[in-house]
Amino acid sequence: MFSFRYSTYRLFIIVVTALLYCNNLFAQQGKIVGKITDSGKPISFVNVSLKNTTKGTSSDENGAYELEDIKPGRYVFLATALGYKNYQTTVVLSADEVFYLNIELIPNIESLDDIVVTGTLKPVSRLESPVPVEVYSPAFLQQNPTANIFEALANVNGVRPQINCNVCNTGDIHINGLEGPYTLVMIDGMPIVSGLGTVYGLSGIPNSLIAQIEVVKGPASSLYGSEAVGGLINVITKYPPTAAELAVDGYLTGWGEYNLDIGSKIDLGDKTTVLLGVNYFNYDNPIDNNNDNFTDVTLQNRVSIFQKWNFQRSKLREFSLAGRYLYEDRWGGEMQWSPEFRGTDSIYGESIYTNRWELLGKYQLPLDIPIMFSFSYTDHDQNSVYGTLPYLAQQRIGFGQLTWGPKLNSHDLLFGAALRYNYYDDNTTATSDSFGNQPDEAWIPSLFAQDEITFNEHHSLLLGSRIDYDKRHGTIFTPRAAYKWKLNDLDVLRINAGTGFRVVNLFTEDHAALTGAREVVITESLDPERSFNINLNYLKKIFSSQGTYLNFDTSIFYTYFSNRILPDYETDPNQIIYSNLGGNSISKGISGNLDLSLPNGLKVLLGATIMDVSTEENQVKTRQILTERFTGTWNVSYTVIPWKLTIDYTGNIYGPMRLPLLGELDPRDEFSPTWSIQNIQFTYKDWEGIELYGGVKNLLNWTPNRNAPFIIARANDPFDKNVTYNSNGQVVATADNPYALTFDPTYVYGPNQGIRAFFGLRYRL
Repeated sequence: MFSFRYSTYRLFIIVVTALLYCNNLFAQQGKIVGKITDSGKPISFVNVSLKNTTKGTSSDENGAYELEDIKPGRYVFLATALGYKNYQTTVVLSADEVFYLNIELIPNIESLDDIVVTGTLKPVSRLESPVPVEVYSPAFLQQNPTANIFEALANVNGVRPQINCNVCNTGDIHINGLEGPYTLVMIDGMPIVSGLGTVYGLSGIPNSLIAQIEVVKGPASSLYGSEAVGGLINVITKYPPTAAELAVDGYLTGWGEYNLDIGSKIDLGDKTTVLLGVNYFNYDNPIDNNNDNFTDVTLQNRVSIFQKWNFQRSKLREFSLAGRYLYEDRWGGEMQWSPEFRGTDSIYGESIYTNRWELLGKYQLPLDIPIMFSFSYTDHDQNSVYGTLPYLAQQRIGFGQLTWGPKLNSHDLLFGAALRYNYYDDNTTATSDSFGNQPDEAWIPSLFAQDEITFNEHHSLLLGSRIDYDKRHGTIFTPRAAYKWKLNDLDVLRINAGTGFRVVNLFTEDHAALTGAREVVITESLDPERSFNINLNYLKKIFSSQGTYLNFDTSIFYTYFSNRILPDYETDPNQIIYSNLGGNSISKGISGNLDLSLPNGLKVLLGATIMDVSTEENQVKTRQILTERFTGTWNVSYTVIPWKLTIDYTGNIYGPMRLPLLGELDPRDEFSPTWSIQNIQFTYKDWEGIELYGGVKNLLNWTPNRNAPFIIARANDPFDKNVTYNSNGQVVATADNPYALTFDPTYVYGPNQGIRAFFGLRYRL
């Protein structure tokens, strides 16, 4: 009896549940349908979604869309498309209702343009800037995640991170084929990454705090002084009040690398906001895939702490203060090396300890006229040992600048005064003479003025000049001019011409202490380098009503150098000889960028540069060492909306470069092959504020040793104990040394790190 009642009860429950389920299953739920247009023309591939739900689709080629199977309720409806203002409305949907919603999107061309400050020291839209400026956003950096900005710039057209040493892996940034000393790297417009910082200071800037990176190619000395000869890179950090409450980005690779970026915003009362960033990178896994008994990549332990304070003042006057501390312990060398061998001649290693402080800020003076005081200070302490050779260096750079930018009718003026203090000391002959140690110390005052004259909405002319005084070199005058012809709202033609200069800092001359294998030789009193540059730039933007966006940017450039300082590696394999070039040096070429965004989610950024960089002395023209004839970069991104998956394919390709050989018997090729580094990444976004990403770096598993009998010369004898010299100090070929070589790790043109997988997570609050 009990069994019958229980069975009847179970059957009743099952039947009722099934009926309820079927009623819910077969009941007609609501839908939203409509058409999306611009001035009556349909827009395809517009993203349509209901906020905080998984309901989403995109419009078809006729602009039509349909969201089905929507439960009754109240929803926030969103429609977004590149180049249009976002559309948002509230929809209340009843059961069995078909809700018709036709949408007219409003074009927002301004959103396709960037605000830049680097070209003129004033915020201006990229289209309106008389100086061509390239802008790269955090999204660009995330397409190929890296542990530092140095590596991230590898996918910027015309910009190449150059590794200068196979052992310690230090390097610099080349722009249009010009070496690192000609590139000025700034943070928030302050020239704090120079000299020692050019080699080591680009590591450890937390990517989570970067708002954008601006790149100017060509001399900018009339605004920024020395070192801005070949171009400049301005890393702009986020404005604290608008930054995320918390941003975390961490990843690891198959080689055992770990990188963690943390950024946080803290409100201290109503008028003070603090931006805090921490970067930690660790790599402690010696790998020798090319079997030369040397580490392929330096081992590193690095921490960087960044803090930026923003204070709200009356009348919206600006006041911000930022600071950064960087510590890094890196080493490379023979696989058996450990710290107890530091400085000894039994096991070769290059060990570098870096301590670096940076302070920078902006303060608008409490006056009726807007005068801005900008300042920065850096203190860099370098403790390095290259084999048995110690390299101990200190550099301090102080910088202060006052600017006032009034507008008078058609004249947009800028006046400025700056004072720069340089201090450099090391334990080499660069800072010593017959009287003992002589640190390099200089105060460099400057005055500059700029006038952008607007003739009408299509034509403007910028005139600028700067006067610097250096007691070592006297007065240095650097003028520039820029003409902008705005054909219409989407076409701009620019012509820029100007001069640049660079005072001497021996450490930046290809880093003389890269290895203990070479001696630094200075043959004369070095004069400042001078340059003249002319650049023709054309910018074209195409925007269709279907949501397609195309940006095309091309430049023809020509730079002429006099008094150029070039390191001579070839006269004596045991020396690096520095002197002013008696002739001239020329860098010329053409570059182009194409930025394409399609409404279906495909985004393509392509870049290519063809250049010729050479020197001429005594009527002999020589191609510059470690400079490619052509280079190409690409970033291809596609989002599969139903899968919430973004695919990024990035890469670069470089043409052959002339390489530093050690003599006529050196069996290695004089020119590198054409080579390419390619990467792929998959990013999954399905949770609020969380992204999972992973992929493969260096898909082709390319490394320089693939095309050379060896990369490091005499890796089996790093202290040259078995090298024989003749009476003139030249190396003699022997049975043990048939190619008459000495230990040298400078035959390097690309990264030694092969293929590797990576996996990471981002969180943003």
